[in-house]
Amino acid sequence: MSALARPTDGRMIGGVCAALARRFGTSATTMRVIFVLSCLLPGPQFLLYIALWILFPSEDKVRTAW
Repeated sequence: MSALARPTDGRMIGGVCAALARRFGTSATTMRVIFVLSCLLPGPQFLLYIALWILFPSEDKVRTAW
């Protein structure tokens, strides 16, 4: 499993779904479909997405830190 960082390529909005897909070894499209379907359920999905967008560092910032 790779580290949680928003990739610089393959992101649609913030790269959160792409980062989670990379971490769990699935495609970004699958993760995006799961997120959209989860939005049909009651809950704080959009707030969680925004929080993860803030918490996950961008991949280019992680590379420059090392």
